[in-house]
Parts: sequence; C-alpha cells; structure tokens
Amino acid sequence: MVCDIGSEASIDKSDKMLSLTNKNFQNREDLIEAARKIAFAQGYALVIRRSKSEIYVVLGCDRGGNYKSRKVPLEERKKKSASRLINCPFEIWGKKKRKLQGFWKLEIKSLLHNHEPSTDMSGHPYCRRFSNEEIMRIKEMCMAGIPQRQILSSLRQSNPHLRAISRNIYNKKAKILEESLAGRTVIQALVDELGEGGFSYNIEYDQEGYLTHLFFAHPISIELSKSYPHVFLMDCTYKTNKYKMPLLDIIGVSSFNTSFYSCFVFMQKEEEKDYVWALEMFNKILGVHNQPLVIISDRELALMNAIRIVFPSACNLLCVWHIEKNILANCKPHFREEVDWVAFLSTWADLIKSPNESSFDKAWDCFENEYKENAAVLNYIKGTWLPLKEKFVSAWTDEVAHLGNRATSRAEGAHATLKKYLQVSTGGLREVKEKICLAIEHQFQEIKTQLSSEKVRVPHRLRIPFFKEVVTHVSMFALDELYKQHEAAKYGRPLGSKKRNESSSTRREPSKFEIVEKSRKCSVCKGVGHNKSTCPFQVAS
Repeated sequence: MVCDIGSEASIDKSDKMLSLTNKNFQNREDLIEAARKIAFAQGYALVIRRSKSEIYVVLGCDRGGNYKSRKVPLEERKKKSASRLINCPFEIWGKKKRKLQGFWKLEIKSLLHNHEPSTDMSGHPYCRRFSNEEIMRIKEMCMAGIPQRQILSSLRQSNPHLRAISRNIYNKKAKILEESLAGRTVIQALVDELGEGGFSYNIEYDQEGYLTHLFFAHPISIELSKSYPHVFLMDCTYKTNKYKMPLLDIIGVSSFNTSFYSCFVFMQKEEEKDYVWALEMFNKILGVHNQPLVIISDRELALMNAIRIVFPSACNLLCVWHIEKNILANCKPHFREEVDWVAFLSTWADLIKSPNESSFDKAWDCFENEYKENAAVLNYIKGTWLPLKEKFVSAWTDEVAHLGNRATSRAEGAHATLKKYLQVSTGGLREVKEKICLAIEHQFQEIKTQLSSEKVRVPHRLRIPFFKEVVTHVSMFALDELYKQHEAAKYGRPLGSKKRNESSSTRREPSKFEIVEKSRKCSVCKGVGHNKSTCPFQVAS
C-alpha cells in the first residue's frame, strides 16, 4: 500500500513480530536484536525510545516522533538540515518478568507504520552504526594516524555488508576525541598527557589566558639529542594546525647520517624574543655538557640573533640552498640573456667554494670586477650576503665540524615527513602532538634497529685487520668514510699533483691520502722509480 509521507494511512507488518510475544529472552539485548532483525527484513529500522536498566525498554520506528524546531529561523541557519521524522506510531515494549525467573517478554503497543518500507536500508542512520569490535578498530587506526577513507576501506574488507560512509567515520572520530577529553579542555588534556608521558615541556599564556608558546620534547628525542648533540638544523614550518601558529622544528643528525626530531615549538610570532624563549627551553634539555657545535638555519635574522644569544659557542651556518633561491629571486631579473645568468651562477658557485681566505679574496675581486656595471646585483650581494660570508663560504665553514651539512634539506625533508603524519592542516595542538609522537616513535625504532643490526653484521670489505678494533663499535656510515681514506692511502696522490699548502679538513690531522706520495712503478719490468714510458727495457725493445 502506497501512502503520502506523514499520512494517517497505516501498513501492517505484524505477522513475524507477533511471533516474538511467545518467546522468552535471556536478556534485554537478545530481545532488541530479535526485534530489529525482523524489522530490518521488512524494511524498517527500530531505535530505543526509552529504557530503564533491568526493568523495561521501549522500541519504536526510527521515523517516529516529530521534528522540534529551534529558536533560530530556518533562513538564518548556517547549516541547511532536514528531518526524517513523520510521527510513525509503531511501538513495542520489552519487560523483565520476575515471575518468569527474570526472562524478558515482548509486548505489542502498535505494529502499524505510516510510511512505506525502505528498499535500501543504508538511508537509515541506525543501519550505518558500527559494532563494538569495529569501534575498537577505528580507535586503534585513528591512533595510528590512518586516514578516514582508509579506515573505511579496511572495515569493509572485514564486513562487506557495512553501510557506513565517510561521514560516519568523521563523527565517530569526533566522539572518540570527546570521550578522551573526559570533560577537560583540549589544552588541559594536552598538559596532562605531556606530564604523564614524561615530556619536557613549557607553556606561555598571554594576559587573556590564551596560549602563545608551547615547547615540548619527547623523552626519546631528549635521549637522541644528548647522544648526538654536535649538529642541529632549525627551521619553521607552517600549515600544521588550525590556529596557524608557526612550528619551529629542530632536527638533529645521528651517527648513521640520518635525521631525528629533537623538539618542537609552537609560537605566536617569529620575533627574536620568541626564538630566544624557544632556544632557552632547548638548551635546558641539552644540558651544559651537550652544547651544539654547529647550528644550520636560514637567513632569519631573529633566529640568528637568538642562536648567538643562547648558544654563543656554536657556529651558525646558513643554508646554501636557500641562499641560491634568494639570489635567483633577486638577481635573475637583472640578466636579459640566459647565458649571462648561467655564467653568473657558475661564478657565484666558484666564489662560495673558495678553499681558503686568500683564494676567496681573489675570487671576490674577479667577481666584483666582472659585475661592476650591474650595480643592482652587486649591491644586493654586497649588502645582503658578503657580511655573512663566514657562515656559508667553504673557506670558513670547512673549519668547523658540520659533518657535511651545509643546507637545511634535512629539515625540509623532516617537515614533509611530519605533514604526511598530520594529513591535514586544521588539527588542534593536541592532535598535532599525537601525530608528532607517531613520527618520533617510528624514527626511533628505525635508529634502534639500525644500531642493533650494525652490531651483528659486518660488511666483507671491512673484515680486515685495519678495522678490527672499531668494527661493530662505530657506525657503518663513519666506517665507510674511513674506508675511502684507507683505500686512497694505498695509491697516494696522483702523479703530477701538487700538495696543498693548507689543509681542507675540519680541525683534524691531514688524511693519509693528503700526505702519501705515489711511488713510480713500471708495469713492464715492475721496477720502482720509473714508469712504462721511460722503462729502459721498453726503450731497448
């Protein structure tokens, strides 16, 4: 029978439902499940209208009742909503009978519906609910940082009949978040979790009570930072949280030449006082005996000043990649021909690779003479970069142990990895912290596994007496660098090469390759002191 929505016409689907009145149910859940199963087969969804634990439960059609209008007029509402309620009269009761030893019985109040049954039950919210097992899986996958669409795909593989959609995952995730707050504000919950998790943290508020600064370092990050305190990279990243606060990310370098997250700082602004506050917090977790030797950053004057104030003994190097990008933006417009621009870049590259101060002075004189007619370019270089030459020119940077780090590419890569964990740029600070923890724990496990692996595995090329005392005690990356020097020492410097007057090392003794001269050895007679071209036997023949 077809009827208009909300009409008084009724449709009776009572046959199978009536059969339940003759059954005894062990508990309330069994009664509800049996009634819903029959209603579902008929094209209806039942929901709990009222209930009292261990006494009674009232089940009705999910289209029963009337929509209660709010005070806000429809035309002024931001969200355009709809209602499925049409006051369907269907209603059944479940009661616990003491006379029947506590069994539950079903009583009929009305088996009539005032609407047609649904041919597709996915339109009913109840039919898109998750089971308790599925809710637990959603919690686990949310904690693992798995995107909602992938969570839904995973659930459907286990339950092909699942009718839930992406919106149900979003709603369930929001409910899980609300439950985890337990009546606390997000900031209160964040502070509690930082304290309980053993984090080193500090928070600053303004006069109105709003959070302006948040510093936190994971216990794992603190351990790694103290183990490898030699080189750090500092850079801010953006679009990480819904408050649009810049995130200062400090990256360390391990003995395996891999990166690790050292600490994170949310800041309201990027002024010198903000950076000083952040670096003072970072200095506290390092301690007096773990001061950094080298800190690499961009030409962010506020950050550079803060580094000079908090870490006066550290050498602050500038990222050469960002320098090239700035030169590209400010200098290229002044070159009409591409050939001239390429020549300029080549000259600039030779300038910053000068091995010593005297060669730099000569290269700068040539550079200045070459581009004296291009005043805009020369003034930009002289005004912006020349005063900072000690922070990026090889003649000075090679005098410090930067471990091969002259750019903040590690930091850029760390930002990219972090944002893969974050997935969105609209998360709260607590949510961002949780995703950061996932990234840190994954990173630590990688380093821990590599360390354990290198203690039990020895490359065949290193199974020689020269490495006997250090193999399995020194990282493979360091041993590989040493192996290159060991191999080079076998051959010495190439014939005809000139000894360098000044060392190119970073405060170390010259390598064997730099001091060993190659002995002339003939390939014909195997004699020492001459080669094939001057061999007396070769000439005689």
